[in-house]
Amino acid sequence: MPYAIRVHEAGGPKALQWEEVEVGDPGRGQIRLRQEAAGLNFIDVYHRTGLYPQHLPFTPGVEGAGVVEAVAPDVTNLNAGDRVAYGGPLGGYAEVRMIDADRVVKLPEDISVEQAAAMMLQGMTAEMLLRRVYPVSAGQTILVHAAAGGVGLILCQWAKALGATVIGTVGSDEKAELVRAHGCDHLIVYTRQDFVAEVGRITGGAKVPVVYDGVGRDTFMKSLDCLARRGMMVSFGNASGPVDPFPNLLLAQKGSLFLTRPTLYDYTFDCADLEQSASALFDVVASGKVKIEVGQRFRLSDAAEAHRALEARQTSGSTVLTI
Repeated sequence: MPYAIRVHEAGGPKALQWEEVEVGDPGRGQIRLRQEAAGLNFIDVYHRTGLYPQHLPFTPGVEGAGVVEAVAPDVTNLNAGDRVAYGGPLGGYAEVRMIDADRVVKLPEDISVEQAAAMMLQGMTAEMLLRRVYPVSAGQTILVHAAAGGVGLILCQWAKALGATVIGTVGSDEKAELVRAHGCDHLIVYTRQDFVAEVGRITGGAKVPVVYDGVGRDTFMKSLDCLARRGMMVSFGNASGPVDPFPNLLLAQKGSLFLTRPTLYDYTFDCADLEQSASALFDVVASGKVKIEVGQRFRLSDAAEAHRALEARQTSGSTVLTI
């Protein structure tokens, strides 16, 4: 039988157990997918710890790619042998998994399985943030927190391709060099620099129209002070913990600000939206405007080690779990 990572009780990395699982045959609307790689994302930590509660036991992981092994009789758009990828449905830390056929997309020939596993959730998140949550246009200056992370690196490159000026925050000089090599215009090492003051200096006091924040508690409140009047705070992650409650009057006091907390699920709920988002991602990667940086590789059976590295902020770019 194939193996998968299972979580029987919410907790630390030790909660990730390597176990045999029975997969069976596809049910209505499903395919059986033999995975070649899975992606590591901070949402996997939220699921493991119970911050985002799941029905126990469960297999974590929301991003992966591989080859279709079998399809249900009612599935007509996919066949055994097709290369496919997904970003969103839970169950990715598995050698073989079942997944709804309408939640996967076929991979173009010029996109590798490893690339896909490293970019589907993160890349479609970047597409959502830059093109739909707050459509970035040429000439704008934006702030991206955790710019050396998987989403951050893609955000920086894609925003540059759209003609924006990008300010990125990172935790070390090493990460600053990585992000600079991927097109970021201004780097702020937040461990020794006040990013609010630096954003003010860089923009000549004008501040920015949008902040993309996947960090959460540690950066949220100060990020509001980086926004121009009627600017938008886009909070899309909790790497440092969930944002503490605050009075909504504060948004008015700081310049009639907008706040949104988007999830990729709501922006790819319809099949047409999923296909459009994936297609835009494939196109921008194939064009060379966005390069997918795989910074780390772990065996799937070593998922606990990968989680420890992620939580200790020892990773940069995307992390792939190989199978």
